[in-house]
Amino acid sequence: MLKLQEEFVMERRRFIRNTILSAISMQTLGDLSRWADELTASDLMPAMFVGHGSPMNAIENNEFTKTWQKMGKQLPHPKAILCISAHWETKGTFVTAMAKPKTIHDFGGFPKALFDAQYPAAGSPDLAAQTVAAVHSTKVTPTQEWGLDHGAWSVLLPMFPKADIPVIQLSIDYSKPPAYHYELAQELAKLRKKGVMIVGSGNIVHNLGMLQWGNPTGGYDWAVSFNEKIKKAVSSGNHDDVVNYQKYGREAQLSVPSNEHFMPLVYALGVQQKNEKISFFNDTPNFGSLTMTSVLIGG
Repeated sequence: MLKLQEEFVMERRRFIRNTILSAISMQTLGDLSRWADELTASDLMPAMFVGHGSPMNAIENNEFTKTWQKMGKQLPHPKAILCISAHWETKGTFVTAMAKPKTIHDFGGFPKALFDAQYPAAGSPDLAAQTVAAVHSTKVTPTQEWGLDHGAWSVLLPMFPKADIPVIQLSIDYSKPPAYHYELAQELAKLRKKGVMIVGSGNIVHNLGMLQWGNPTGGYDWAVSFNEKIKKAVSSGNHDDVVNYQKYGREAQLSVPSNEHFMPLVYALGVQQKNEKISFFNDTPNFGSLTMTSVLIGG
């Protein structure tokens, strides 16, 4: 037994020595930092912000849903999904904690086929409890109310059609400023190391009052300009300019007349790690005053 212990100690010393020598051999401290970041990032489940657009995307076969379908096949299979949807606003912050969330059809005026659509994914009381425990800056209250609204299931149905991944939702406290949501998201980031995919679902530009129904692939100048400014901030890691989007004045006022569809992007950026790669998908305007621009973090 003593001999085995000695061999173990020697082997451990060799491992530590070789690891240190490898690190020292790197040309700069910057190389060492990037090496550490890469190791950390490789352990993280990807996160994303999805421009969800019309609820009809849940059952249509179009350029947006084809991309969602492709991503669902290519991304790592998460153990669970935590979704922040534009369509669940509350006073205070809540997380769904039921075992079987219902499919909520929170819209009107659409075909019966959309109301017939179901997304029977399980919930996860355990992940809800972990979410509550992860956040220290505010109280997160577990609830048996709500379920999966169309901001969540209209995206997940094409992306993960088997509905075999547990899904919970976190509400958006409408009484709080963007910085609150960003800081809360930073506390949630640790869940990514446990196989949880964090998905924000909304739209960067979302002004239903100015829709141009005859312009399905175009955008107002102000919408395109604001969208590009936010993309630039996201690409450069300048999260402050996203959180403080109102600095863009009239373009921001027109693009984000109310911020519930913008806040899911803030959550997605809040869980991004340093130097983690960013890519865009479905990057196009829609009916003048919407943009479908979406962001993949990691992956």
